[in-house]
Amino acid sequence: MGDSSDSVSIDIEMISLGGKECLVETSKGSISVFVCGDKEKPALITYSDVALNSMACFQGLFFCPEAASLLLHNFCIYHIEAPGHELGAATISADAPLLSVDDLADQVAEVLDLFGLKEVLCLGATAGAYILTLFAMKYKECVLGLILVSPLCRKPSWKEWLYNKVMLNLLYFYGMSGLLKECLLQRYFSKESRSDMHGAESDIVQSCRRLLDERQSSNVLRFLQAINERHDLTDGLKKLKCKTLIFVGEDSVFHSEALHMSTNMDKRSNAFIEVEACGSLVTEEDPYAMLIPLEFFLMGFGYHREPPPTSLSSQGSTLTSISSHWCIEPELLSPESLGVKLKPIKTRVALEV
Repeated sequence: MGDSSDSVSIDIEMISLGGKECLVETSKGSISVFVCGDKEKPALITYSDVALNSMACFQGLFFCPEAASLLLHNFCIYHIEAPGHELGAATISADAPLLSVDDLADQVAEVLDLFGLKEVLCLGATAGAYILTLFAMKYKECVLGLILVSPLCRKPSWKEWLYNKVMLNLLYFYGMSGLLKECLLQRYFSKESRSDMHGAESDIVQSCRRLLDERQSSNVLRFLQAINERHDLTDGLKKLKCKTLIFVGEDSVFHSEALHMSTNMDKRSNAFIEVEACGSLVTEEDPYAMLIPLEFFLMGFGYHREPPPTSLSSQGSTLTSISSHWCIEPELLSPESLGVKLKPIKTRVALEV
């Protein structure tokens, strides 16, 4: 990725939530990285969706005991926040240049250089999935695999572009208003989570709504504007050889985007999982649906799950005895074999290394 020691440095480091939060200065501006785990372990980097930080976007997944025994047992997690999206973030100066999606991907590369990370696995949600996919295309030698949740890969449709423009205007004139939060919650969650038969929101939606109150609206505007001006990655998908696992909620507003991405990738290296009755943010709305597919996927890299005190299922408790080679048969990702409520519509897995 090159030597960026002149442009990248850690300005602030503090102990928080069992990890270290580092404010990193890059050539594209400052960015927050929350480091959790033993730095001697392989690296897993994450990138969140618009207006979310890692706590709001990934805590449902990482707080599952089974996920912790798989992910925290094998990796040091580097949660890379979009500029100005960390907890307690200050407003980015109006004089600071607006960053493009390419700038954000290059910023990820600089962060990896700083921490001395040569190869990483990536976990991204929606806009964050786009940034990490673009990063993987620009820095192929650094990315071993991609785990993408409701990913974006094309230019915005006219409908999405117009919807984003409405949100940008709301952010500019009214800040993090009630209407703006409703727009974002529709982006993240299914209708069922946002309103049950009695009209009540689920706990995860209520929690997300409170976290949105802490966002600096001008910082969110910057990230959303970059995503609304993104370019099409379709032509590069066939050339992306790293193993890829794609999750998408059945009710995600970006369902067609995720399906398009899987369809245009190498059929030997990607698997597509559709999660029933779920919106875009599968990591929060139904993280348990991700566990067994994640374990199969990571076994392809030689990782295994540390046996937890209680197992998710009889199948989950025996998964670590399966060969760690990337040679999973397609039927292993069927709903019956997974033992969770999934509805795969285009299931693809690698059949050779």
